[in-house]
Amino acid sequence: MHARLPTFAVVLLAGLMSLGLPGLACAAPALRSDMVESLERMQSRLDGDDAAALADDARAAAARLEGGNAADRWARALFLQIAANAESRLDHFEAAADLFARARAIDDVAREYRYRWLHQEARLRLRAGQTARGVELLGQWLEQNGAAATDDDRWLMVQGLATLERWDGAAEWADRARRGDAAGGSGGRRLALAASVYQRAGRDAEALECLDELITAAEVTADTWRRAAGLAQRLDRPGRAAAIWEAGWRRGALRGQDALRQLVQLHMAGGTPARAAEYLERALSDGQLEDDLANRRLLARAWSAARDRDAALQAWRAVGERSQAAEDWRQLGELAYAWGRWDTAIEALRRARQAGEATPRDWLLEGVAALERGDPDTARAAFEAARQAGAEQADAWLDSLEAAGAGSGAPSG
Repeated sequence: MHARLPTFAVVLLAGLMSLGLPGLACAAPALRSDMVESLERMQSRLDGDDAAALADDARAAAARLEGGNAADRWARALFLQIAANAESRLDHFEAAADLFARARAIDDVAREYRYRWLHQEARLRLRAGQTARGVELLGQWLEQNGAAATDDDRWLMVQGLATLERWDGAAEWADRARRGDAAGGSGGRRLALAASVYQRAGRDAEALECLDELITAAEVTADTWRRAAGLAQRLDRPGRAAAIWEAGWRRGALRGQDALRQLVQLHMAGGTPARAAEYLERALSDGQLEDDLANRRLLARAWSAARDRDAALQAWRAVGERSQAAEDWRQLGELAYAWGRWDTAIEALRRARQAGEATPRDWLLEGVAALERGDPDTARAAFEAARQAGAEQADAWLDSLEAAGAGSGAPSG
């Protein structure tokens, strides 16, 4: 009988060479023609419907070759490989992995085949839920065959380590996987996985980078937008958090009153209070937000932070008219005083007194505002009231008024 390499082994050889591994023509022992025919018949049955029978027949053929010579051992390993592939077709991943483990443990099997079967066993262990063992074997294969590794292999390692909650190791493999994906970009699931791994590993900057890429490239859930904005806040990047939230709002991923109020708060924290005020005004006018005092006060604070003087004073006046609360009128008076709107300051401070007990500061500010608009009599009356209320600076202002003949060159308030 003439010995030859089985056809399906030649196919396997071509596959291995395509992975950049050395050729096997000299590594595989020569097989008898009858053995080759038996292997080829079984290999052809892998495309059939009776994978269970094929697995049993391949196991039996392998068992009959135990204790033989090098060619028998090589054939036995190939029968075990066929049985493993048949079990894998049946989704019997653990059984398939066990068969690959037996095949690669046989003496005289070439190293390249051992690596191939190690790789297959590792992936099957992971699919079977044997995560720790799968990660261990995949790590061995990657260490020995790094040049042949695909993106799928690296991401599988990330997933396995994440399942084991070995976050630092998972993050290191995520680094490698993302470098490998640099040309084509990582898919949505991979970016989401990397973001979760980085976040659990305490690497918030990398997590945000992944989420940024994810929300730019794909439609994602509201939770993903919230996570990205939350990470930006944690990294002390409030402006970025506001931009992320606004993008999610514009895409319709973030909806409802709570999301809108959060958008307003983020714009205020992120240094863009005018945007916050614009969103609030539209929402109040079209009914997206309830037109209540809380939202009106938020609008007034937003315009105040934006230093839009006319809009801010108008907003605080509207709040005061609605609430008739001393603190709201006082807020209007303080802002008007700071911005030199003397008439508005005097009116608001008086209405604050009418709504509640006056403070010494209210009287002092009214006195200074009256002086600035050229009304010394009103100023004097206000400073007298401030003195009676216990304001320490009131005497200085009154003395200055007398010395200057009711002029305006008085001490600062």
